[in-house]
Amino acid sequence: MPEYRVVDAFTDRPLAGNPAAVLVLDDAYPDAWAQGIAAEFNLSETAFARRIDAPDADYELRWFTPVTEIDLCGHATLATAHALTELGVQGPVRFSTRSGILTVRQRDGKLWMDFPARPATATEAPEGLAEAIGAEPRWVGIGGNNDLLVELADAATVRELDPDPTAIRALPVRMVIVTAPGDGGYDTVSRCFAPTMGIAEDPVTGAAHTIVAPHWAERLGRTEFLAHQASRRGGDLRLRLDGDRVHIGGDAVTVATGDLNL
Repeated sequence: MPEYRVVDAFTDRPLAGNPAAVLVLDDAYPDAWAQGIAAEFNLSETAFARRIDAPDADYELRWFTPVTEIDLCGHATLATAHALTELGVQGPVRFSTRSGILTVRQRDGKLWMDFPARPATATEAPEGLAEAIGAEPRWVGIGGNNDLLVELADAATVRELDPDPTAIRALPVRMVIVTAPGDGGYDTVSRCFAPTMGIAEDPVTGAAHTIVAPHWAERLGRTEFLAHQASRRGGDLRLRLDGDRVHIGGDAVTVATGDLNL
């Protein structure tokens, strides 16, 4: 029976950050089986890691939302690296993914992921955006995989948003990331909404910060930041932009382990 872990990522305490289910498998598996398990867990992502014999990678890593497989997920990558550490795997760990080879290293007591930067390019705001998120954008761009980055006036506006998921779903984008200059010691504050992927609001989104980091590097004129995702659960991300790569550091906590009766 496959073993699973539920790991809270981008937090150093249980019941915060972003939970991901992680399965570390020995053999190949059908896509429909993985999608069914992801739907059963009903978390924003379920990660499937499988040991492989490759010159540039140690594990294949795939990520599934409750409704679809995706190309990049930060918190589930962090959760998987944490799970492998608990299983005695020595880092760095190299993952073969849809987004290329992703490496995770331990440094300064945290796990650091090396991801591709996916900067946003300025664009016109889609019709209905302000009404959908409940605030007036000050800047809008497209980055990542058709993801909309929306800069708002201040952190308080980001924190207080009460968006309309149905209206966000109608926008011609995959995900809406709202961001603003930080408060309370943070350099930037963000929130992420992805109802088209079955996620009304993602608690903490590592992949979104491959877009957020280049944006604030240009705005603030530096390359290292402490970011906060201001969802109800909340989570902290340390960001370092290095050319066309974003290094994302964070903590993780295992909150559950068990076996699937499959």
